[in-house]
Amino acid sequence: MNTASYAIGDLARQTGTKVETIRWYERDGTMPPPARTEGGQRAYTQAHLDRLAFIRHGRELGFPLDDVRALLRLSDDPDKPCAEADKIARGHLEAVRSRIARLQALKAELERMVEACGHGKVAECRVIQVLAKLSHEHCLNQGHGGTGL
Repeated sequence: MNTASYAIGDLARQTGTKVETIRWYERDGTMPPPARTEGGQRAYTQAHLDRLAFIRHGRELGFPLDDVRALLRLSDDPDKPCAEADKIARGHLEAVRSRIARLQALKAELERMVEACGHGKVAECRVIQVLAKLSHEHCLNQGHGGTGL
């Protein structure tokens, strides 16, 4: 049985997570509260370290925190079918694909703007012209307004 105890700073260093973020995860219930030493310091276990590493990895992969929490609940019940985890991952993959498509359209638009810039006067600047038109009439992708990029 592993009875290793970690201070919050150890947890932070080993997972690359800020101390305040760890405390926040505890307050919102994403991380279970650790035991306390006689001096009142938090005493984390290997299970805390593993859980925080899971959270950190999920966030690095871009999963929203609600999805990470759902995946944690699933991981807490290893005998359940993984269909729900698959559904969450597929939903996230679709969101990533959509964001990539929007970013590629944005890249193409910016390349077109920069290439069309004549380096002359602002009055003839393509960059300014494109940005100034509310109608997006100069844009290749007129649907990019308000995409939240």
